[in-house]
Amino acid sequence: MYSFMGGGLFCAIIGNILIMVSTATDYWMQYRLSGSYAHQGLWRYLHGQQVLHADTYWNATRAFMILSGMACFAGIMAGILSFAHFSAFERFSRSFAAGIMFFISTLFVLLAMSIYTGVTLSFLGKRFGDWRFSWSYILGWVAMLMTFFAGIFYMCAHRMYESRRVVGSR
Repeated sequence: MYSFMGGGLFCAIIGNILIMVSTATDYWMQYRLSGSYAHQGLWRYLHGQQVLHADTYWNATRAFMILSGMACFAGIMAGILSFAHFSAFERFSRSFAAGIMFFISTLFVLLAMSIYTGVTLSFLGKRFGDWRFSWSYILGWVAMLMTFFAGIFYMCAHRMYESRRVVGSR
């Protein structure tokens, strides 16, 4: 049980760091514009030395990434608390709550990444001939996998705890 929780906590911490780095950096997409390379993130996009602020579909992506980071952080707190077993919380399983929070975080990252991917492929991909997704975008997908596996680990830990509790009560 504790090995699942430890693995889940490790995946969750790495996933939350990746969510924060992916959200904060400006390398979601790179493209060639007027002979020079430009890049864009969720907060602004750069063309040479000129900074242009973005305010269109990025708002939804930003919101879901921020919500994902908050849900993952709440899951990490519940995951840390699940190592301690207080008798006052006998009916409330913190490992189950942590797993649910990690799955919610995964859902928010998935929504953010699919919105960004859909708009980029349908609109921006046609506008720029030579473009590619960059490392911040890839970190977002890796963060989604990490939070998903953290949820799986914590659900396995909850399942093991419940099966031990049922066997112990007989």
